[in-house]
Order: sequence, then structure tokens, then C-alpha cells
Amino acid sequence: MSAWQPLLDWWFGTEGSATEVAAARQGLWFGKRDSQDREAEVRFGALVEQALAGELQGWTDDPQGWLAQLILLDQLPRMIFRDTPRAFAGDSLARPLLRDGLDRGWDRRLTPIQRVFAYLVFEHAEDLPLQDRAVEFFADLLNEAAVDERPLFANFLDFAERHQRVIARFGRFPHRNAILGRASTDEEQAFLREPGSRF
Repeated sequence: MSAWQPLLDWWFGTEGSATEVAAARQGLWFGKRDSQDREAEVRFGALVEQALAGELQGWTDDPQGWLAQLILLDQLPRMIFRDTPRAFAGDSLARPLLRDGLDRGWDRRLTPIQRVFAYLVFEHAEDLPLQDRAVEFFADLLNEAAVDERPLFANFLDFAERHQRVIARFGRFPHRNAILGRASTDEEQAFLREPGSRF
């Protein structure tokens, strides 16, 4: 078994359609549970630290290893270091890693539901051109989806568009300001009082 397979098995669960996988794993991916955050730290915290230290470069020679490293840099820090600046510590490393894999066509070697967790790297960026690319990628996933999977991928596209609109308006995600020690403008404070503004 490859070094990255236990992480992918944990993240995506058993094989199935994209809709089946998402239904089973949605709570892990987007829920906020202390027990899940602790499990992520216990099982994969050491790998996250290795990824942050740039010690998993060999993983990028395989599409699945590349995806696993993206998850270690982009997703797991948001769980393990939730509500601290380290939650975003892998973002600056994940972006060039994503670009390199895109240039190599690695995303096209993944299943559609796996591709979601590559493209989320750009959706998390406080950078409008990268947000625009994220929306394009999620639109492609929707266009390629089978009829019964379209609602799932339409939802992913909707979230990408919502992130894009926030960056187009503010140039950053206001909900990160307090965590990162950034002062919020009056407009951002008003926005943060709106339902759904914190993703």
C-alpha cells in the first residue's frame, strides 16, 4: 500500500458514485466536530507537519499522491489547527503544488469527487484570478457530470461562486480577520453579521 492510501481511504471512504461518497463523507469534509479534528491530528498530524516542511515531494509523482498532499496542506490544517493562524499555514504551499499538477494533467487522472479537493485550493485563495479559475473548474465538473450527479456538482459550483463574490468585494475573506489578527472594516463587520458569511 502506498504511503498516502490510508489518508485517501479515510477522506473518501469506500468506492461509490460521487453522490454516494459525498453523502457518506460530507460531515467529515465540511462539518466542525472536535472529535473529527482530533482524529485528523492523531492519524495524520505527523504527515501534515511533513507536508508543511516540504518533506513529501516524492508524493507528487503520482496523481493520487499529489491529491493526498493537497489534502494534507489545504484541508487537514483547517481541522487540526482550527481557529488559529496555522489553519491556513499550508495554503501558500498548496497553490504552486496545484498549479504543477494541473500542468501535468494530474487532475484529469482523478475521479470527479477527488477533483473537488484539488480545486478547493484555489477556492480558498484570497486572490481573485485564482477564484475565477476555481469557478471555471467547478463549472467544468458540473458540465461533465451525469444527470443524477448534477445537483451535487451544482452545489459545489454555487459555493465556489459565493467565495468568488466575497473576494471580488473585499479582496480577502473577512471571517479570517479575527483569526489572523487583521482589523475588519465597517463594511466587513456588517457583512459578517449576515447569515452564511463565514462558510
